[in-house]
Amino acid sequence: VQLQASGGGTVQTGGSLRLSCTASGRAAADYAMGWFRQAPGKESREFVAAFSGKTGKTYYSDSVEGRFTIAGDQAKNTVLLQMNALQPNDTAIYYCATGTPSKAEAIMSRLEYGYEWWGQGTLVTVSS
Repeated sequence: VQLQASGGGTVQTGGSLRLSCTASGRAAADYAMGWFRQAPGKESREFVAAFSGKTGKTYYSDSVEGRFTIAGDQAKNTVLLQMNALQPNDTAIYYCATGTPSKAEAIMSRLEYGYEWWGQGTLVTVSS
């Protein structure tokens, strides 16, 4: 499975960006797809949002709830992340990931080890 992420860039505070991630090399449309980010100077990635291809449910971190929207297009094996009202602390490399569906998707969708395949990352910079 390969993931191709795109849509990163530089935007001013309050602006918007839309990230896209397309998965290839798999047949199942019910996989989970998620976004994580790693801020400059931080060693770990944090959960941002996830979409369940199996249930259609979406999950968000508290820090982006209400500003970001994740949507899946199962026919195209693509997930979009619409980011609005961006703030400087949203600056990070954003990674998309996908994995087999889990019975505990509400929990596993928020964890890095809930995903088996990862994309290369796309940089989002929000200037003040």
